[in-house]
Amino acid sequence: MPNRSRLHVPAPPARPGQPPDFSYLQVSAAGAIGRPEITASWRDLGLQASGLVRVLDDAHRAVGPWNPCLDAQELQVGLRHMLLTRLFDDRSVRMQRQGKLSFYMKSTGEEAVSVAAGMALQPGDMLFPAYRNQGLQVVRGQPLVALMCQLLSNTRDMCKGRQLPVMYHSAKANLFSISGNLATQFPQAVGWAMAAAIKGEDHIASTWTGEGSTAEADFHHALLFASVYRAPVILNVVNNQWAISTFQGTAGGEQSSFAARGPAYGLPGLRVDGNDFLAVYAATRWAADRARTGGGATVIELVTYRAAAHSTSDDPARYRPRDEYQSWPLGDPVERLKQHLIALGEWSEERHRTLTEELDAQVIASWKEALSYGTMNDGPRLDRDLMFEDVFKDIPEHLRRQRELLRAEIAADLQAP
Repeated sequence: MPNRSRLHVPAPPARPGQPPDFSYLQVSAAGAIGRPEITASWRDLGLQASGLVRVLDDAHRAVGPWNPCLDAQELQVGLRHMLLTRLFDDRSVRMQRQGKLSFYMKSTGEEAVSVAAGMALQPGDMLFPAYRNQGLQVVRGQPLVALMCQLLSNTRDMCKGRQLPVMYHSAKANLFSISGNLATQFPQAVGWAMAAAIKGEDHIASTWTGEGSTAEADFHHALLFASVYRAPVILNVVNNQWAISTFQGTAGGEQSSFAARGPAYGLPGLRVDGNDFLAVYAATRWAADRARTGGGATVIELVTYRAAAHSTSDDPARYRPRDEYQSWPLGDPVERLKQHLIALGEWSEERHRTLTEELDAQVIASWKEALSYGTMNDGPRLDRDLMFEDVFKDIPEHLRRQRELLRAEIAADLQAP
């Protein structure tokens, strides 16, 4: 009798109560992966898609061909942005626990994914973030108060109360609206990039999504269009190992790298240490230069780890070892860049403590200001008339009538004894 086929169900290597197990993670030595010319064919980038581009070694030295050779000042700016992002995250979760806001999603452990990439791009490039890319907002100079007001849905909310917390946007900073529907930003970024190419502009698009979202049809539609039309776009897959409570193997991570999905569509793929600030910066700059010179799109897999819960609605201890992040082989992005600067003689533990205190004070002051514009539970509140705006260019008559009825009811309530 022939052997019967068996259904394979991917399972995480460790469950709650078991010791962390990252034996599945393929890690290349720092500096071991070559840096091809930006004109190289996707066919010649097999090792870049299956290995792991790394710059910082275990002694926190920058080694190998991907070293972007950033000066100390740029590195210090990157460290500042990552640290501010982390402190902002921590304070936001505390505000949620105090009932000041309804929901939050931290990016702890993933700060380099956003900050290094954001710094490698140009201000005119259009960014299509996912919901864990707070660092992009910081790099693009979004005021913390503005971000906090969006979280609070108060009178200064940039989204006018119409979006979940963390779904920021900024036309001025070229930050596209974040969507809770996963992977929608991928085809949107490709479409924007195609339009930029049609208009002969020099700017490119860059977008991010989690590894779990690569199972969405939008992801594959985007890669197909990007390949066929050579759209000037960077397609970032943030492989933080967990899509809510589902291990990355469920999205196909057991079979091959997520970067390998690029070559499947005729696109170069880069698999990058997402906790190595220098590696993320270098890979992003490589892909940006390629896109800007007519080489088309690149798929970048950023291998990192979601240290915190998926959101404030999640308890990761229910599906993974409680202390798993402490065993993550690629370390902490903030600590690694700090130690690199110390090794260069351009930083110290004392300076780091001073910066942490300075940024924490900035975050606290920003929260106090944001709270003065209202919270979920306390006024002042958004003008209810706003619900009739920003949908139609000209408000149709039936909505005009509804708005007048609402105004009349409000006026009556105010006059009631």
